[in-house]
Amino acid sequence: MASQKVHLRRYAQASSLRHTNKYASRLTAVKCLRLSWFNLLLALFLTALLCHSPAWAADKAPEIPIVFVKGGCFDMGDTFGDGGLDEKPVHRVCVNDFYMGRYVVTQEEWEAVMGSNPSHFKNGGKYPVENVSWNDAQEFVARLRRLSGLKWRLPTEAEWEYAARSGGKKEKFAGTDKESNLDEYAWHEGNSGMKTHPVGEKKPNGLGLYDMSGNVWEWVQDRYDRDYYRQSPADNPKGDPFGVNRIVRGGSAQTGKGFLRLSYRDYLASETRGACFGLRLVLSAK
Repeated sequence: MASQKVHLRRYAQASSLRHTNKYASRLTAVKCLRLSWFNLLLALFLTALLCHSPAWAADKAPEIPIVFVKGGCFDMGDTFGDGGLDEKPVHRVCVNDFYMGRYVVTQEEWEAVMGSNPSHFKNGGKYPVENVSWNDAQEFVARLRRLSGLKWRLPTEAEWEYAARSGGKKEKFAGTDKESNLDEYAWHEGNSGMKTHPVGEKKPNGLGLYDMSGNVWEWVQDRYDRDYYRQSPADNPKGDPFGVNRIVRGGSAQTGKGFLRLSYRDYLASETRGACFGLRLVLSAK
């Protein structure tokens, strides 16, 4: 599995460049000394407002379809015995109720919030947004929160695996534990043409979630630690607080079937972008 992880990081199109917000030009200094105190305060207020407002701003949040995920406990990790060392030991984990995006975030949803589309495969609004870093995902979440008034976030690694396993079932891939059935549920390098596809074209898993295996990698909130499973708390684990890299899950249209296993973990620097790195959102139920 170590060689697979090296392969993943080699194909990732890393870039240290980050999208920066464009800010409106500052108001010029008040030139007239005869301005009343009211006008002066108004001018200062407008200056501060313009200095902290992006040049482009959405006026309405996109509607993101969600699925209710009833919390519970499950065996997290390499339950099939063919995973890497960082997928061991299998350990009991419990998560609270939450809502998860039925699909990964699409290009039209991203553009509605951010005003741009960073994707490599720009083939339509229903395609998953990709070529986004963990940092980019956090900026998207922050803007979506302001637009919607809802506390959107990335899932924890435990929430992601629990939902991907159709509510904690012993499933190797999202929707099935049989590799022979995988083509019905996922896009991978063997059937995708090495490109992404519109969300929701394959069968969903048992919770009605699409593309949890394949199509695009999904950033989760947690920091990576190879040995975290040895010390993970049982209730709502949130990952190593001191890790440097962030975790991606699910595999993609450009990876082999082994990467699509639901226990497979990989990690990248938070600023890394790549042609198949996307995201899925969640909302806490409480």
